[in-house]
Amino acid sequence: MLSHRPLRLLAVGAVLGVTSMLLVSFTLGRGGEEEAACVPVSEHPEWSVARRWNEAALDAIRRDVPMPTVHARNLFHLATAMWDAWAAYSPEASGYFVHEKHTAPDVAAARSEAISYAAYRLLEHRYLNSVGASDSIPEFDALMAALCYPTEVTATEGDGPAALGNRIAAEIIAFGLTDRSNEAGGYQPTGYRPVNEPLVVKHSGAVMADPNRWQPLEIDNMVTQNGIPLASGPQEAIGTHWGYVAAFALPEGTEDGLPVDPGDPPRLGDPLTEAEFKDSAVEVIRLSSLLDPAAGVMIDISPAGLGANPLGTNGGTGHDLNPATGLPYEPNLVNQADFGRALAEVWADGPDSETPPGHWNVIANTVSDMLAPDLRLGGAGPVVDRLEWDVKLYLALNGATHDSAIAAWGVKGYYDTARPICLIRYLGGRGQSSDPTAPSYDPDGLPLVSGLVEVVTAESSAPGERHAALAGHEGEIAVFAWQGVPEDPETGIGGVGWVPAVDWMPYQLPTFVTPAFPGYVSGHSAFSRAAAEVLAAFTGTEYFPGGLGEWTVAAGSLEFEAGPSADVTLQWATYFDAADQAGLSRLYGGIHIRADDLAGRVIGASVGQAAWAEAQRYFAGGGDAGL
Repeated sequence: MLSHRPLRLLAVGAVLGVTSMLLVSFTLGRGGEEEAACVPVSEHPEWSVARRWNEAALDAIRRDVPMPTVHARNLFHLATAMWDAWAAYSPEASGYFVHEKHTAPDVAAARSEAISYAAYRLLEHRYLNSVGASDSIPEFDALMAALCYPTEVTATEGDGPAALGNRIAAEIIAFGLTDRSNEAGGYQPTGYRPVNEPLVVKHSGAVMADPNRWQPLEIDNMVTQNGIPLASGPQEAIGTHWGYVAAFALPEGTEDGLPVDPGDPPRLGDPLTEAEFKDSAVEVIRLSSLLDPAAGVMIDISPAGLGANPLGTNGGTGHDLNPATGLPYEPNLVNQADFGRALAEVWADGPDSETPPGHWNVIANTVSDMLAPDLRLGGAGPVVDRLEWDVKLYLALNGATHDSAIAAWGVKGYYDTARPICLIRYLGGRGQSSDPTAPSYDPDGLPLVSGLVEVVTAESSAPGERHAALAGHEGEIAVFAWQGVPEDPETGIGGVGWVPAVDWMPYQLPTFVTPAFPGYVSGHSAFSRAAAEVLAAFTGTEYFPGGLGEWTVAAGSLEFEAGPSADVTLQWATYFDAADQAGLSRLYGGIHIRADDLAGRVIGASVGQAAWAEAQRYFAGGGDAGL
């Protein structure tokens, strides 16, 4: 008889947009009855089975609460599951968690089956209780049905591909309960308590016991960046214990949970770094002051004008020629404010809220599609098939992003530094630190910068003067910055103007404001540089295919306010250029200061290089057990 279950799952898959479908043919069974024979068919025949599971995982991430540490770990463990299933049928490659070796009459079919059971079991376990599980679990079921693999096959004994896949998943699931991520406890940090009481965002100022330390925010109607409402109350720190989590290629964890130490961040009260601390706050204010499209300033954001930064700096002057064409890059003139706003929004969690680790998987998949079918590991040697390319790329890439989360959040947990909203409000509330003989002086105040950071006076707040809107705030510090989300974000623009420093807001939604973890170092910067290192090594060149990577932000598509006024096409010559813009975006968005970004880039570079070296050992059969 024709089974009804595959048809039900096919319908679910169609609703969820699963990019596959079932072709059912009929054969005569015993007694002449018709029996269904499932033939897998995909809307993307060029996608390997590994790519299909990677896409399903990205969909689940988009529905879930954006926790980049957790999602980086899930993507890495998915990559190891698929890698171990592939490597089991390779005489050379080393498995990571499971080191079995098998043979099969049809190796390609066996790999597809083993990969699918390993991926399915792992993803089902990790996302069963997630936000969006009511869509994610049926999508995983639908993909198994589309691949013609019955989910009822749960056996772990035997040499068959399904049993192998189930064993691999079971091994990784068991390991995940012991890797110090506190999966069983909902990944909550253990033993962390902020030294500062929460900053109530709707109130002016910031009261801080220690302005160098992280301060949680209390926001009315907190909502994640992908639109998930959160419980009321102060933020709870995410991932401050992550430096202890078992890594891929990092050194063994230390007692202080700091596997990579970038050195001290700038601090208020430190004679050597206090000036940098204050200047960093002023820099964020200055970038905020550029977010008004009405200013009409046009800039060239092509690779000719931006990029080629030495590591850990913004000192590049662009690229002279596109190496693929031998020609200069064409100018790309855009409104400066549109560039800053587009940059801040696109890189915030990825274009579809897949978080930075997932965003770099999207970039890697796009690059792979552009290079196919001429896929050569390291850009040299023989062409490999798409499945081999994908499983190896995902192992290296997600090993790098997983280790970036461990390294970056280890630094966050150890140094525990404040975010710009707290710094700027605190410093501004103290006064100005530039002139001891002038009004409102305080050594812990903001430096004065004409046209950007000023003291409100009776003269400056008189009718028709620049601080007229701040009448009644004489003696306070005003900053020239973005004025916040307008009442109607679809049609209105917050614009730029003079606002009290104690009320300064980053370019973010008022329901989000700033992530719930310390600032130093930037996870975006570490994730992005590590991923860029892997992509450059894996493809054999730091340049995007054709010497140009692009992402277009359509006119009117911004979420925080109306805009951009015209299409903005972000462009990068190299993966490193894209990674640097990801880090810089956090300054435009008011999420990080310069030290967070630049130190994160340096960490990411070392992590990415180490992950690539480690992945190659597994490719060649010299890898050790991941346990």
